[in-house]
Parts: sequence; structure tokens; C-alpha cells
Amino acid sequence: MRHILKIHRSLLDPIPTQTHSYTIRTFDPAKDKEAWLSLNNKIFAHHPDQGDWAIQDLETRINEPWFDPQGFFLAVEKETILGFCWTKIHDDLTNHEPVGELYVVGVDPEHTQKGIARATSIAALNYLTAKGLKHAMLYVDADNVKGLGLYTKLGFN
Repeated sequence: MRHILKIHRSLLDPIPTQTHSYTIRTFDPAKDKEAWLSLNNKIFAHHPDQGDWAIQDLETRINEPWFDPQGFFLAVEKETILGFCWTKIHDDLTNHEPVGELYVVGVDPEHTQKGIARATSIAALNYLTAKGLKHAMLYVDADNVKGLGLYTKLGFN
């Protein structure tokens, strides 16, 4: 049985920094859809929610009112997408301030353990802070040891 955790962090606390050799840029729907979709399906090949997407799955999310390409960060090397962190802002909560979500974080399996997820997540946290948000959250599978390790180091609990 799948167990999903919802973890949080304050965006008022310092956000870690990191040096890296990747170019971090935002998603361009006009040029990145196919490459991103291919990488997403490679990363999440066995994931029940995120894997096996068709272009329409991506288009559906791009057409959601919450979609902002400026909050969708790609780590690229020579124009090849190596990883990403896609954010989502929940600003329609009743009796709660808006919350930023690290919606999807992924790294090409051939490039893991190189700080890519950390670099894109830090860019995402800085983006959410610049938007004036005070809180961030994400959902993660309880058995995702690597993900939980990263998120803990980024201040989530």
C-alpha cells in the first residue's frame, strides 16, 4: 500500500545555497514540451501518478490557472534537460495564506547524485519566496529515501 507524506517548510527561514555547473532556466512551453515529457516519463516510468504521461496530460496542466512557466525550473547542460522542479501556488485556500508547492521534482536517472534536484529545488524555493509566500509544502512517497533526505536538508519536515 502506498503511503504519501505531506511535508512543510517555512519560507521565512534561510534557504540553503549551492554552487553547481548547470544552467538553471525556466520552462518554455513553446520549445520544452517534448523533451520535458520524454524525461518525465523516463524518470517516473513506474510511478502511478507521474509516469506514462501523454502530451495531453502536460497540456492539461499547462492550461490550469495555477500554471506559471516562471515557476518551472529546468537544469540544463548543452540544452539537454537533466532535471527539474515544477512549482504550484495554492492561493485559493479557505482561511489560509497561499502556500507554494514543489509539485514535481525529477532528475534523469543517468545524472543522479550530482546536486541537480537540490539546485532546481533551491531555485524553486527562492521563486516562491520572491512571490511573497511564507510557507512551502510537498508530497512525497514515504519510501522515497533519497527524496526525503533531500527535502530534510532543504528544511522540510
